[in-house]
Amino acid sequence: MRSEFNWRDGNQVQLLVDGERFFDEILNRIRRARKTVLLEMYLVASGELFERFLRVLSDAVVRGVTVCLLFDHYGARDLSPADRGRLQAAGIRLVFYNPVLLRKWLRNFARDHRKLVIVDQQVAYIGGAGLTDDYCIDAPDKPETPWHDLMVQIEGAAVQDLVTLFMRLWERCTSRPPPGLEGARGGRAMPGTARVRLLTSEGPSQQQIKFSVLGATRFARQRVWIGTAYFMPSFALRLALRRAARRGLDVRLLVAGPLTDHRWIYHASKRYYRRLLNAGVRIYEYQPRMLHAKFALFDNRVSVGSCNLDNWNLRWNLEANVEIDEPSFSEKVEQLFLQDFSDSREISAEHWARRPWYRKVRELIWALVCQLILRIR
Repeated sequence: MRSEFNWRDGNQVQLLVDGERFFDEILNRIRRARKTVLLEMYLVASGELFERFLRVLSDAVVRGVTVCLLFDHYGARDLSPADRGRLQAAGIRLVFYNPVLLRKWLRNFARDHRKLVIVDQQVAYIGGAGLTDDYCIDAPDKPETPWHDLMVQIEGAAVQDLVTLFMRLWERCTSRPPPGLEGARGGRAMPGTARVRLLTSEGPSQQQIKFSVLGATRFARQRVWIGTAYFMPSFALRLALRRAARRGLDVRLLVAGPLTDHRWIYHASKRYYRRLLNAGVRIYEYQPRMLHAKFALFDNRVSVGSCNLDNWNLRWNLEANVEIDEPSFSEKVEQLFLQDFSDSREISAEHWARRPWYRKVRELIWALVCQLILRIR
């Protein structure tokens, strides 16, 4: 399937790992904003991190910056009514995607799962993060370790496509363009060696991310390394991974360990292990933190974004990933993978075959439940 957006030359990219790094970068960039701040998020919750963003965004409005926030209505359910009012009182434009209403029935499942921040239409951030204290080291009432996630900073021609993506959804929700961005174009080519392509997913009719991952897996020559927070891959992807491993490629999966916010997916995903392991796929369960990152390395091409590659995301959600072709960036992602593999527990085929019967029963039950859920149309 041909991508809607083409490869863009003339970009600079930077890998930002974990909230203690990428949120500081994003906030500092917003502090220097002169014209616009566009922010599209799925998971948003009241708390310490939200307070930091509220202060910086409010100050931007005072400086004359147009600030537009596009939140998923369900994903922002933990954003209090008082905080929603404070955003609007500060002069920040706030729009919610697909408000949950009983009369919508199954249409309530359609969610905006993208994570984008665009400043002055010149620099953008894309990845898997949300505005929640789950990413904070010292936030109150968060005894768990902060989530492990990634964002990519992009400057250059590819920002134009991210601006287009944001504007399109804003107009879909409001029937008008974001204020101050009528006719906006965004990012221009600049000195930089990174080639970047935006990929999107918008339900069964538009699954550029899925087909790109399948194609990259099938045509890889050396390695396929995939990291995902919720491992519920389609049959086509499982088959492609097994075939790649049997061709002698280095195929590795980095998946969530016991620290996860969806235990039922953690157990249900185990049903896929046996055939993958027997084909030679190596599986690593990440141990130190809750793994929330979604990234991949196909030979030396990188994919990073919001999509978990599971059937539910691909069926219902709006998703956005970027593919990046740049040698030094690929090396950084490779080093991150190697560090995460070392912080993980590798599952061997022999060990997996010897697991106790009660774990097999639990996995089967959750797998059946998951199949019933995925049949929802």
